[in-house]
Amino acid sequence: MPRRTRGKSLKRLRSCENGADQSESTTPARKYAAVNDERTKICSGASTRKTIPAISVTPLIGNNSHNLVHHIYNTSFGRMSQHTMRKSFCQPFVHILSNAKVYRTASPFDRRVTALEWHPTHPTVLAAASKCGDMILWDYERTDKQEFISGTGKGDAITGLKFNVDDPNTVYTSSVFGKISLQDFTGRQSKILLESDDWSNWYCALDVSFTTGLVTVGDSVGNALLLSREGKVLWNHKLHKQKITHCEFNPQCDWLLVTSSVDKTVKLWDVRMIKGKDSVVHVLNHEKPVNSAYFSPDNNRLLTTDQYSEIRVYHSPDWSRVMKTILHPHRFFQHITAFKATWHPMCDLIVVGRYPDEKFPGYIPNETRSIDVIDVNTGDIVCQIKDSKAPGLISLNKFSHGGDVLASSMGVNILIWHKNVDIERKQQAMMEEMRLSGVKPNEVTESQNRRRPQQRSTRIDAAMKSKIAAKLRKQ
Repeated sequence: MPRRTRGKSLKRLRSCENGADQSESTTPARKYAAVNDERTKICSGASTRKTIPAISVTPLIGNNSHNLVHHIYNTSFGRMSQHTMRKSFCQPFVHILSNAKVYRTASPFDRRVTALEWHPTHPTVLAAASKCGDMILWDYERTDKQEFISGTGKGDAITGLKFNVDDPNTVYTSSVFGKISLQDFTGRQSKILLESDDWSNWYCALDVSFTTGLVTVGDSVGNALLLSREGKVLWNHKLHKQKITHCEFNPQCDWLLVTSSVDKTVKLWDVRMIKGKDSVVHVLNHEKPVNSAYFSPDNNRLLTTDQYSEIRVYHSPDWSRVMKTILHPHRFFQHITAFKATWHPMCDLIVVGRYPDEKFPGYIPNETRSIDVIDVNTGDIVCQIKDSKAPGLISLNKFSHGGDVLASSMGVNILIWHKNVDIERKQQAMMEEMRLSGVKPNEVTESQNRRRPQQRSTRIDAAMKSKIAAKLRKQ
């Protein structure tokens, strides 16, 4: 062996003899063994060093509970899925709705209710419109607080209603008489933004984007218009083959517009790039004519209702992906009224009126009419809202901004649904207030219904004369 190699081998041998423990203790296996030995000494009390506290396992609280606090606690430790937490968030609202009964009713119109809209700042104030063009601003907690705007009578109908957030005493409306108006509940003169000169064409849907200052309307032949809030028409294109039943801006993406139509389609548009029907961003085809298409409160989903039994929920960013299809056990006949499923403002629930149809599979004889509350994630009916005081068809439903009160239309009646435990106390207080003020129940409504027919005939004659005169001038 060469001298240099033999010297290196002797050095390694001496190193192993003198410090084998030190060199070997630096390996990962020896380090792990040393740590375990130290922990064993500590746990057995052999060491005088400070004892390391044992790691406790946090118990699972309320495993079968629907309490939101329990689910938030368990989710924070990764023991519950987000889906389960969302479901528990709906439980308080499901409990409120399952105990809801009719609290107040109003019958200010002599034709059916066609539109409902909650006031943007007053939680107990509701605007409603009718098939004869009448509108009411109603505070259901007061007996002396309601404003009334008379319509033009038979043949007219308010098809769209939207509060003006800059002046909540005014509302934007679209009507069968072919007018887009800004109407005022304080008695000031209404402003007509747009008027159609074609008797065979009327406006069927309306929405307003207050961030962009734009108004969109859809008409009975498939045209969609975009105009400023002052009434200047920015574009007018035929986007559907038949009547547009609903149009709505996405609040989060104010350039995104959705329209639904009797031509069995729902279409998504970029209002900045519309040059015609070929400018469509996406088309959602349906088997039947579509009544409505509502964006969800989180603006990431789209709820559509067709005229028979199908409710669909689409998910963004790929709007073509159907998140859930719900076959509701009734049919939404257009000639009866336009049933529409609408969102709860706080959680993944939707509501829709039930119209039992004996031709539908699974029909139960003598099935009661109700409002069904549906979980959109599962498609299950989680509760039904019904009251013997409300036996009719309930076509429109709109939650208050807090989600604890529901407004519905049943023919000519407006219904307010409230949690049952509060109803008796509230009704007694209201009856006492009416007694002290000398107002009889439904006194105002009856007086309005008595005076309306004469005024309407005069208004209709005047409207007809002005229309005929305008057409003669054009000829």
